[in-house]
Amino acid sequence: MDDAPLRLLLLFLFLFTLSPAAGDLAGDGAALMSFGAAVGRYVLHWNNSISPCLWSGVTCADNRVVTLRLPGSGLIGEIPAGTLGNLSNLQTLSLRFNALSGPLPSDLASCKQLRNLYLQENRFSGEIPVFLFSLSSLVRLNLANNNFSGVIPPAINNLTRLGTLYLENNNLSGEIPALDFPNLVQFNVSFNRLNGSVPLKLRSWPANSFMGMSLCGGPLGLCPGEISPAAAPTRTLPSGGGSKLSGGAIAGIVIGTIALFLILLVILLLLCRRKGKDGAAKSVEAKPPEVEVALTDVGTLDSVGTNRGAPATKVAASSPAASIGSKKQLVFCGNGPRVYDLEDLLRASAEVLGKGTFGTTYKAVLESGAMVAVKRLRDANTPEKEFREKIEAIGAMNHPNLVPLQAYYHSKDEKLLVYDYMPMGSLSSLLHGNRGSGRTPLNWEIRTSIALAAAHGIDYIHSTSRSASHGNIKSSNILLTTSSEARISDHGLAHLVGLSTTTNRVGGYRAPEVTDTRRVSQKADVYSFGVLLLELLTGKAPSQALLNDEGVDLPRWVQSVVHEEWTSEVFDMELLRYQGVEEEMVELLQLGVNCTAQHPDHRPTMSTVVAKIEEIHRSSIEVSKE
Repeated sequence: MDDAPLRLLLLFLFLFTLSPAAGDLAGDGAALMSFGAAVGRYVLHWNNSISPCLWSGVTCADNRVVTLRLPGSGLIGEIPAGTLGNLSNLQTLSLRFNALSGPLPSDLASCKQLRNLYLQENRFSGEIPVFLFSLSSLVRLNLANNNFSGVIPPAINNLTRLGTLYLENNNLSGEIPALDFPNLVQFNVSFNRLNGSVPLKLRSWPANSFMGMSLCGGPLGLCPGEISPAAAPTRTLPSGGGSKLSGGAIAGIVIGTIALFLILLVILLLLCRRKGKDGAAKSVEAKPPEVEVALTDVGTLDSVGTNRGAPATKVAASSPAASIGSKKQLVFCGNGPRVYDLEDLLRASAEVLGKGTFGTTYKAVLESGAMVAVKRLRDANTPEKEFREKIEAIGAMNHPNLVPLQAYYHSKDEKLLVYDYMPMGSLSSLLHGNRGSGRTPLNWEIRTSIALAAAHGIDYIHSTSRSASHGNIKSSNILLTTSSEARISDHGLAHLVGLSTTTNRVGGYRAPEVTDTRRVSQKADVYSFGVLLLELLTGKAPSQALLNDEGVDLPRWVQSVVHEEWTSEVFDMELLRYQGVEEEMVELLQLGVNCTAQHPDHRPTMSTVVAKIEEIHRSSIEVSKE
């Protein structure tokens, strides 16, 4: 009988170690079984005879459950207390796209290590529980598409590490509190019942983060009584005698200003006379100068002596530029009509379109009204014979998804390439140039069409020879016609000019194995195209730093998102409005991930990529017809 208390104590300790509060894997398993019995009795086929770490949707670390992912698993009903709250080591909880309802269990506050909470697309109701704001490790919080009501509590600012906050499509009311999240990269409160003004620190977000409500301020326009910063009155000097200028002082300032203007005018006239004499002296030299085209940022394409940034002097018919030999003329590619010559090009008005990897590109308007794009190459020190051979090979390429090279010009100091002009600009400018309220979004059909056209163009380049590649695939080199048809530019120039090895992977597009930019393989092109696909789908620039304050490239960021089971949140918000193509979006995303595999042998060929995008594109068209 004396041993009875001891036996009872040992039995109590044994039972305690099996309880959910014990803080071991057995306790985690018991908590999960209770959760499954309450909301997933007929859909979760967990087997108590094996380790919980082997159950579907469960991930363990250090013999504890750290992740529970059950998206779209048919869960239904309320989550009881004493279940998930006992998973004290839980870091990621994904229960999105189910039919869970009722309030959130308060014991979730015990999951102090929780970093990612995805509860979107359920039927949760009640106010947003305040205990969530004690989870200081929380980085991503998605409560979208539920029935949460009440206000957004100001205590949400306690989540200082928060990078994602999605609250759209609920019944939240009141004003948006003065939210201040230094790490926020994803945010949306659209389609609630919020009112008032957008807080100052949220006014940099686009209007589609605040849609469907009576809000004002920032991207939604001025609130009643607000004054635009541009229209704010300028600060004036006080009227006190200490700061008021006398009439004599004002007169002195005016006289001094006029005198300075006259002095500058005289100096300018003297410089112009001197320059004119120098030019006349040079014109009588026996040796004619070699034509060097100097392109101004805004002006004309003209001949020797034009200073950059100064008004260009048009070439007269009797000038050396008009009588140069055949070696100094434009060389046309293909059998197209020769509707202009070098002199016409030099007289054309020009404006800068962009300064890219290989040089500056200009829009040139000829006197006939025709428009061409002129690229002035820099650092093109290739010998003339090799230069002409490579350029003529580029000019011989004929494919509807390549920007045609019309002509080229080569001299010792100037190399010009003349292309068809693409009026809609680049894919990069359309994706990233204007993300405000006045933006015209790129829909899913246009994006897949652009991806397919670009893939066809690259596949054609690869088909010309086993070693042929583009070498510099990026969104700024995908140009669009007026009908949004995509064409690839700058093909072949990487092999001609080369890039600096210090360039940061060409803005995030360069494959990791590329060290010599004049020797870019076809599989390296596939990697760059994969980055382009991810850019089309996410709407994010490839080199953008997004994840937990770390500078990561786009492929790594996408893979981390997919790994965390928040795949739907990787897509550009502009794409999420299109219903019925979610499967096709995920397939294209997976193709982009496959193309950006670290090892070249693990990447598909461009012909395989073309076939897959064609399949996705056809499927999307069929869905749109339903």
